[in-house]
Amino acid sequence: MKQVKTLKGAASFYVVAFSTLILVIIATSFATVILSQVARSMNDDLSQSAYDSALAGVEDAKLAYANYRRCISAGKTAASVITQDGVVTCEEIIYWMEHPNCDMVGHILGRLPDNQESGEVEISDTIATNNGDVENNLNQAYTCVEIKTLLSDYRATLTSSNQVRAVKAEFENMTAEAVKTVRLSWYANSGNDVFHYNNFVNGRVAFMPATSASVATPPTIELQMVQTAERFTFDKVVSKSVGNTTDRATMYFVPINDCNSARSSGNTYTGLETGNCTGTTETHNQLSSAQVAKTNDQTIKNLPFGVWCPSNGVGTFMCSVDIELPSPIAENETSSRNNDTFMLMVTLPYGQPDTDFSLEYYSTSDRNILASAYASNYLLDIHGVQVEIDSTGRANDLYRRVEARLESSDVSFPYPYYAMELLGGSNQTVLEKNMTVTSEYNDYR
Repeated sequence: MKQVKTLKGAASFYVVAFSTLILVIIATSFATVILSQVARSMNDDLSQSAYDSALAGVEDAKLAYANYRRCISAGKTAASVITQDGVVTCEEIIYWMEHPNCDMVGHILGRLPDNQESGEVEISDTIATNNGDVENNLNQAYTCVEIKTLLSDYRATLTSSNQVRAVKAEFENMTAEAVKTVRLSWYANSGNDVFHYNNFVNGRVAFMPATSASVATPPTIELQMVQTAERFTFDKVVSKSVGNTTDRATMYFVPINDCNSARSSGNTYTGLETGNCTGTTETHNQLSSAQVAKTNDQTIKNLPFGVWCPSNGVGTFMCSVDIELPSPIAENETSSRNNDTFMLMVTLPYGQPDTDFSLEYYSTSDRNILASAYASNYLLDIHGVQVEIDSTGRANDLYRRVEARLESSDVSFPYPYYAMELLGGSNQTVLEKNMTVTSEYNDYR
């Protein structure tokens, strides 16, 4: 019989080979993870640097707009031709504001020479090298910054420290008389969250502070309107409504996520339409001019309006309501709304939760149009209240874009957020040091 010979150590060889392969796979995986994290960190740094560049463009735009307002206040006008003398004049600043483009901020601040029609503005984000030289390591710049003075809406944020916004809008090629409807929208819709809330208790609308709710809840909003006719006397401003006309109105809007509950909210002049609870919020949350005027009737309870806010949100904001404006109390039949006295105040009565909001002005009160895609055809452009800054920043070859709203520097109508109260004896005719002086928040209802 032939004897079979075997070699010792073959099993060890296979064990070593497989172990080595496993170690190589593990090491490669670690190296891949490390490299991916390094690349991710570099991309994050570039993204943040590009964002910082865009913010630098926003800050420069603020300075450019402040220079523009200074020139306007000085009575300057735009130049017909830009002179190439290296000096930025008021005439040139106004010219660039009236001819906006990506390079307007660079020209207004002298970052770009007059003879250079376009170009980016480099950011002086520098580091010191070993030999004392300074260099821009991330190659940062803002490439396009535009300042828009003509806007389709007014946007702002209400917080516990800033609970009131007074909006006195001017309209492009229109007067305040052209405004028929105002759309108030609030509480940003992220597009992914579903909010569950109900501010409706025992058949009545209840003002519930956000802290008492277990989940995110859009806040209650107060909207005040002040207006007068072209000719008016002070007694008209402080008097109650006359029929469907009024110079003042105060409306409270309480978000409710159930349409049927909102419809029976206990408010005898609820703004919700009859029919199925379907469609957009604008279809149902509509107040007539008669309903608005009744809020200043002074003979009825000014009950809040239940506003249906769908749990999944509609559009940019969770809640929205269309308010048809009543006519002011007129001295005669031909008297129209006064441009200088028309103002809206948006208030966060409970001071929480923080919310952003939008005001849009429409030249129609047709409810079918307002609830359709054609509503934008009747949207009025406003100016003189805010400016919008659209800034694009770059770091190497990565770009970030930022949009910001800036309040106008026009301070011709400062709104008082606080009031001072003096408490003393009934027969006191002079101030004494022992009189009590208190300063408190007052929303001037």
